Formats: sequence, C-alpha cells, structure tokens
Amino acid sequence: MVKNILGKNDYIEFLRGKKATFMLALSNTQTANIKDITQAGIPGKIYLTPTLDSEFVCTGEVRSLEDIAQTPKGVPTPALITRAVHLLNPFSNIELLNLGLELKPNIDYFKIHDFGIKPSKSIATNANIDSQFVFQAAVEFGQNYTTNDEYIILGESVPSGTTTALATALALGYDAQDKFSSSFKNNPKDIKQQTVNQALANIKDDDDIFEILSKVSDNMLIFTAGFILGLNNSKKLILAGGTQMACALLVVNSILKTMGGEIETSNLSLITTKWVYEDKNSDIKALLEMLDFNINAYYSDFDFTTTYHPALKLYDEGEAKEGVGAGGCLAYAIINGIKKEAIVNKIESFLI
Repeated sequence: MVKNILGKNDYIEFLRGKKATFMLALSNTQTANIKDITQAGIPGKIYLTPTLDSEFVCTGEVRSLEDIAQTPKGVPTPALITRAVHLLNPFSNIELLNLGLELKPNIDYFKIHDFGIKPSKSIATNANIDSQFVFQAAVEFGQNYTTNDEYIILGESVPSGTTTALATALALGYDAQDKFSSSFKNNPKDIKQQTVNQALANIKDDDDIFEILSKVSDNMLIFTAGFILGLNNSKKLILAGGTQMACALLVVNSILKTMGGEIETSNLSLITTKWVYEDKNSDIKALLEMLDFNINAYYSDFDFTTTYHPALKLYDEGEAKEGVGAGGCLAYAIINGIKKEAIVNKIESFLI
C-alpha cells in the first residue's frame, strides 16, 4: 500500500496505470569526503556512488567499478530497488541529470542532461556553488522540459546529502534540528553537527538567499527547487526521496517568500519509504509541515520482512532507508499491481 503522510490519496489513485518517466539527479559534494560522515557507498570511493547507481538503474551493470556500491556494513544501494521496479513494470523513460559529477556514467543510450555544473566543495569550508546559475538552469529546464508520459518521478543520488540538507534548512531559518535522516542506523550526529556548525559560521548577516545556498547547500537541492518552479505545476511531479527532497521544498518555500511569489502544488507530491517515515531519529512530516503551501506526501508500505538475505534485512534495522528514488519507485510498482513478493524476489536475484 501507499500510505498518507499529508494530503489525500486522490493523487496516488489518479496515477494508477499511467505512464511515468524516471529522472535521477546525480551530484557530488566534497562534504562526503569528511571521514565517517556518510556510508552511502564504498569507503574511499564515495564519489563514485551516483555514477554507479545510475549505471545500475539503467543497465543492470556497474561499469565504473567491479562491484556495486554498498555500505561498510554490507547494505546494498537502494538502486537495486529502483532497478527491480523498472524490470517488473518498466518506466517509459529513464533520464539522468548530471548536476556535478566527478565521473560521468558509462552509458550510451539513455538521455543524460548536462548543464555545465561542477561538483560542489565541502560545506565545512564553503560549498562555493554558483547557486544562481544552477537555479536558473533548472528553471529553464523545467520550463522547456517535454515528455509524453503522464508524470515524472524524480529521485536523487547525492552522498552526504542529508548533511547538506540539514545545513541548508537551518541556514534558511527552519527549526530543522534532529529532523533529518541518515544512511546510518545510528546517525553520526557529532560529525554532522560539527560540519553543519562550520558551514553556518560562514554565513554573514547580509547574505541573500542565493549567497546562503552557495555556501551551505548542494547542487541537487538548488536544482530541484528551480525545476519545481520552472515546471510551475504544468506536469505531475513526484519527488521520490526523503528528508533531502523535503529540504528542496523548503528551498522553494524560502525563494517564494523572498520573491513574494506563490506556487500551485496540486500536481506536486513527495513519496518516501517506510524506513524514512518510521525513523525515530528524523521527522519528515514535521519538515513538510513547515511549508507555507500544501503538499501531498506519502510513504510506500514496503519492507524486507520476507527476505532470506541478511544484507537486505539491514534496511528493516534502520540502515540506508532511502535513495535513488526508492520510495517513489515502490509506490509506482504498488499502484501498478506489482506484489511485494515479486519485488523482493527480483532484488534478491541481484545479490546471488
């Protein structure tokens, strides 16, 4: 089932049986290089995670490394979930957004949108993002984007993205402390908080919103905010993610307040996983309730209670939780009649 966090279930019911484009936002931030701040990938090669995730979702192979990205505890990437859903009920299209990658995916036949965006620096010293360029590129992309499908599912792969999201939300004045999730079961709060404090210390009282974002944010958050505003409710968009996508909405909220604008959100939703929604160390609902506009938000009631595989059972214990559009893709599978057992079996087949 797909269960409500906020809003009504009409939005989900309307999508039943309709075609979707899956879009994956990919970005590197050097924040991920801080020791022990993230486990979203292979130690020493965290920067490869979005590249490998996109290769696997598109082709079922990892081409830029000999093995698929997994955490030091052996939790495999949520890209397995997204790939399984695609095989069971294929998306009409898969498109990739290169929002600043260290290494571009080794993929030939899938559309990769390039915007000339560079990987961002560490927020601990100054992310040094040309935020107005990223935002404007996203607005124009949203305004000009065309698809024959009824809706877009937008996922992300940004290692250490929950840390940059926390810093962004706090810098924009939201009461977001302790509300952001982590790829770890036991969130490394001391390391994250030290990094966030260093980021916030770089902000000056007279910085405008884009100067703030340039110092403490990441490319995905800024781009997603611009893409939402560029689409301007013209197409149905599912933000397939957890607290990072909630932060992208907070960025939209702050930009609208700064510019005195409004947004119509009947075509917009956020869908995450059960693991994020039930995470006791974060609070996605509270983040969404900080918005000045209404949002439809849901979680996919899916878990790995029936699996035999010990690595997948770690998800139910609180590791990984979300990423690569997992929550939104699970909802897509559920509303199109794919059974939990079929999804679990397909994911297990990747790990044999």
